[in-house]
Amino acid sequence: MSKFIELASKKGIRLQTREAVVKEATENLAKKYNYTPVQVKMHFDELILESEKEAYRVYRTYEQEYKKKVVQNFIDHLTKQGEITSTKDFSAVIIDYLEDFDAFYLSISQSRKSRAGKTFENIHNGLFKILSYPFDEQAVINGKPDFLMPSEAYYRKNPMDCIIFTAKRTLRERWRQIVTEGTRGLGFYLATIDDKVSDIQLKEMLAHRIYLVVPDQIKKTYYPIADNVLNFKNFFEDSLDPAIERWKKRGVV
Repeated sequence: MSKFIELASKKGIRLQTREAVVKEATENLAKKYNYTPVQVKMHFDELILESEKEAYRVYRTYEQEYKKKVVQNFIDHLTKQGEITSTKDFSAVIIDYLEDFDAFYLSISQSRKSRAGKTFENIHNGLFKILSYPFDEQAVINGKPDFLMPSEAYYRKNPMDCIIFTAKRTLRERWRQIVTEGTRGLGFYLATIDDKVSDIQLKEMLAHRIYLVVPDQIKKTYYPIADNVLNFKNFFEDSLDPAIERWKKRGVV
């Protein structure tokens, strides 16, 4: 932990939590559109993209405020310690602590990247709850998917009738880590906004019964003919909603 962050933490100066950022972004869009659950479902493809952008905007606002407070707190600390008593001292101290400045801003950058992935997951979580879809979060099965539908208990009873859904903002090679999570389910659905998945990777995913679920704009632009890339409208109509009806008939939900 950088000296800046350590001193700030002692003063109770902390960056806004990821959950709070997503909640604020969601509330901002709720006020903007005032959608009913039916309308949320109709516009899910657009809402995923807009929610992600709004969450990023909200986060950067809090991040800027946090950086100002942390740096100011550090300067105040040095002033109280007697290291800064004049403009000349201030300049010398800044030079002396350049590595600490670097460490602080590197920490902020790393935090932003790590938050982005979980934020993408949280957005799906909130929207799925608005639509009252049944799921258990972070269930430990062969792996640890974000959403197990309809529940972990039903998966233990009849895994082949379950939907396993995970959200990853970008994929790179990380999709391989979760292949085993989908081997016993009805299908593995991987939501993303990554527009750089290669044809070779898509074919490998298809061989493992993995479907990408992307906003319609990304589907049309980057994966127009890929058989295992769905938009959210397709996912609901062809996969999740039929499963919900089947689960209802079986008394599962």
